[in-house]
Amino acid sequence: MLGNFAYSNPTKLYFGEESLHYLNEELPKYGKTVQLIYGSGSIKKNGIYDQVMDILKANNKVVVEDGGVMPNPTVEKLMEGVRIARENQVDFLLAVGGGSCCDYAKAVSVSVHCDEDPWEKYYIRFEEPACPIVPVGCVLTMVGTGSEMNGGAVITNREQKLKIGHVFGDNVMPKFAILNPRFTFTLPKRQMVAGIYDIFNHICEQYFSGEDDNTSDYISEALMKSVIYSSRIAIQNPEDYEARSNIMWTATWALNTLIAKGKATDWMVHMLGQSVGAYTDATHGMTLAAVSLAYYRYICPYGLAKFRRFAVNVWDVDQNGKNDEQIAAEGLSCMESWMKELGLVMNLRDLGATEEMLEGIADGTFIMEGGYKILTHNEVLDILKASM
Repeated sequence: MLGNFAYSNPTKLYFGEESLHYLNEELPKYGKTVQLIYGSGSIKKNGIYDQVMDILKANNKVVVEDGGVMPNPTVEKLMEGVRIARENQVDFLLAVGGGSCCDYAKAVSVSVHCDEDPWEKYYIRFEEPACPIVPVGCVLTMVGTGSEMNGGAVITNREQKLKIGHVFGDNVMPKFAILNPRFTFTLPKRQMVAGIYDIFNHICEQYFSGEDDNTSDYISEALMKSVIYSSRIAIQNPEDYEARSNIMWTATWALNTLIAKGKATDWMVHMLGQSVGAYTDATHGMTLAAVSLAYYRYICPYGLAKFRRFAVNVWDVDQNGKNDEQIAAEGLSCMESWMKELGLVMNLRDLGATEEMLEGIADGTFIMEGGYKILTHNEVLDILKASM
């Protein structure tokens, strides 16, 4: 492994069918008033809301509700959450939902006591919080983002047509996260497979960088094989507990910073996908699926050795009688077949993107420097055109 790094992860995880009970152990550590954050209200239909509320009441908490968090949380919603927190002097933020709720909670946590515009400070200037931070806990009901064990918080500014993620430090990461795989069973198939691809692409973003023999790459290959195997079971039987539990656990390890250690990392697929999302408001995992193959095929010649390894170690491509280019290309074809098997959206047009949007999407794409090729604006535009 090359490079120097520090590693810590302060989030405490509770995993399994009985994990919600551990909320009783965590709540007494925090103040009286809890801001309960959730999405469109599905947790009220599936009973999770009642379970959480019973535990909050048993711990004598004053609950302030903050529902309606959308899949791509907006600046306007962020400011609404900040207002709720300030008016009620909340002591703790409890996100019950998927990655968007967790991201939103972290964005609120650093903004409540901030005396500047949070969008400008955290998402344009990328500054770190200098104010007190309201602690966050998560009860996960949808997997994919890994937000339950990292400092990432993605916010969308619809007016500016920008969707930007800020990865905060240890002090912003959730204090704890509760992961019950059964809470994910009622998700619609489209959301499940979008989350599965988000997991897979998180691993790819870290894997497709660097040339050295890195332990992180061996871990990444195992995680990718686990996602592929379990996804094929889950799309046939969404209530297969073993498959859904493995998917949930892999999602956490895909983006809790472990496999990034010693890596340059790439993240261009996410930059492309987030810019697409700012224009279309499409599901995050689907935007990644729509742009990833065009991107990877474009950069494959620059990172050929790793793409060849990906084909052999992840997709079991037969090497006999083939050169490196053929092996690498076959690996990406295997990946494409699996994506179609899941039912992912494979092009931008099906997400509502138009030719007229592409220049603006390219303008809103942040150029990352960790991968095998630093793209120019025109190259970004070419990749987007190939994704249509």
